[in-house]
Amino acid sequence: MRKTPPLSPRRPTRTVTLGSIGIGGDNPVRVQSMTNTDTRDVDATLAQIAALTDAGCEIVRLAVLDEAAATALAAIRAGTKVPLVADIHFDHRLAVAALEAGVDALRINPGNIGSEAAVDVVVDAAKAHHAPIRIGVNSGSVDKALLKKYGGPTPEAMVESALTHIAFLEARGFYDIKVSLKSSSVLRTIAAYRLLGAAVDYPLHIGVTEAGTPMRGAVKSAVGLGILLAEGLGDTLRVSLTGDPVTEIGVAYEILRSLELRARGPEIISCPTCGRTEIDLVGLAEAVEERLRGVPEIFTVAVMGCVVNGPGEAREADIGIAGGRDCGIIFRKGEVLGKVRGSANLIPAFMDELERFITEKKESACD
Repeated sequence: MRKTPPLSPRRPTRTVTLGSIGIGGDNPVRVQSMTNTDTRDVDATLAQIAALTDAGCEIVRLAVLDEAAATALAAIRAGTKVPLVADIHFDHRLAVAALEAGVDALRINPGNIGSEAAVDVVVDAAKAHHAPIRIGVNSGSVDKALLKKYGGPTPEAMVESALTHIAFLEARGFYDIKVSLKSSSVLRTIAAYRLLGAAVDYPLHIGVTEAGTPMRGAVKSAVGLGILLAEGLGDTLRVSLTGDPVTEIGVAYEILRSLELRARGPEIISCPTCGRTEIDLVGLAEAVEERLRGVPEIFTVAVMGCVVNGPGEAREADIGIAGGRDCGIIFRKGEVLGKVRGSANLIPAFMDELERFITEKKESACD
């Protein structure tokens, strides 16, 4: 059997510690997201952070727009253990206040945080609190001089912007840095990270920014991030989708799972349906997906619609069902458990078996 071609070796980086987790070095690629609640609303923000962490989010970023938002961070910090990153623009005092409130890291653009004296204040505060700084460069906010020099927000312009900001911090003796270069263009994003990855050894946070609505954004993110990860680039990632940020986490883990880098929760294998399908495969697959949402245990479920590929796929899965003419055969670890007759009985019968499997999986994990 031909072996699966390996990914490129992971790019060696420095290690940054953010709260209780390590980033870069030998650590796994971390999954993060950003709340879209009003940070000043502590209860709503904590509720969304809880939903994100339940889905597997490891780092949460919060927008800090004003003093009231900075003040709310102390209560938010007290209400969750997940590492928090404060997203700061234009006002260095908010960065200091966020650190004093207990956030674990800052995301800033040193070029828009104020004067050099303001940058000094932020760096000193970050040092005192042992908080990393993410330098975030977006194609939409590249300095006008660089836009003129390169004729637009090219990968080269983004990388020069990042290197300038890195030099800002290094000149102040600060090296606890990670960097992001984001564009809504997949190709521009890939090119920028390739250039920066060859120039520095800081951890990279990767993402395609403003990727779009769930379907479009998931596709753009999968293509862009998949290519970067396959080339060994990326130490943390965010899938940026318009809507509920919890959706981002599932997409992120599926990207990582597809490259066999990380896994969380069950993998669902389901066929696309065709003219041979004689059961309600769509309804069955949707019911299985909904039941498994939020389940962290790792196993494989096959939901197949016909007798051509179905039995083989289902047999290889931990648990599966293969449809036939108004019936279905349920498999578990390659063994046939039984045949279910009648389309109306397929979903209840398979869901009952799935519940038993999940219960046993949880019990075995506790032993």
